[in-house]
Amino acid sequence: MARNIQSLERAAAMLRLLGGGERRLGLSDIASSLGLAKGTAHGILRTLQQEGFVEQDDASGRYQLGAELLRLGTTYLDVHELRARALVWADDLARSSGESVYLGVLHQQGVLIVHHVFRPDDSRQVLEIGAMQPLHSTALGKVLSAYDPVAHSEALENDRKAFTDRTVCEPEDFEHILDLTRARGYAADVEETWEGVASLAAPIHDRRRMPVGSVGITGAVERLCRSDEEGAVRPELIAAVRDCARAVSRDLGAGRF
Repeated sequence: MARNIQSLERAAAMLRLLGGGERRLGLSDIASSLGLAKGTAHGILRTLQQEGFVEQDDASGRYQLGAELLRLGTTYLDVHELRARALVWADDLARSSGESVYLGVLHQQGVLIVHHVFRPDDSRQVLEIGAMQPLHSTALGKVLSAYDPVAHSEALENDRKAFTDRTVCEPEDFEHILDLTRARGYAADVEETWEGVASLAAPIHDRRRMPVGSVGITGAVERLCRSDEEGAVRPELIAAVRDCARAVSRDLGAGRF
């Protein structure tokens, strides 16, 4: 019978420890909880940190789970399951909003559209499943950048192209938008990517409360935005998109948000 590799067992135990209870733990806490010498625990933590599975807070020196583990967790959730869970809710959102609905996930340096529901009218439309959208200017991309550390890094480290005069490209301004997105629970794009087009989106979480995608609607500015306030999205559409995202998240086991 093959023997288990002790260092891997210890690393796995360390990740489980950091994944439960307190969000951040010090070296002494980790070592004592796992019955390890500080030197041994520090060596494992350093390796996990180099691989991106663990992060260390500069101020306190405490450790927490890293973005690479989040990325692997997101990959674990099959995109087909995400799409399957979202089908009914996306159809309902298209009917209630009267607009096209898109479901997006992080892929490389952008947003991959994995599901698209046509606007429920007789207009000619093109199916956009498999299309890519930018992270920094679209509502779907902003949501992913706000909630997913990997998407956040991709959006900041890569060029943020100005598609229109409204596109936000400067890092500080972009970070402000992400803070606002997290505070509101949704993101908007009013002519930042396409002239005359607006969109809004909200995050989808899985059973571990990890962000796995975003869902949103896209349509003409005059339909999505209020007539009495420039750039302001209609509140009933915001509520509909957020309700859809919550419903999909609940179906994925995330519980109530």
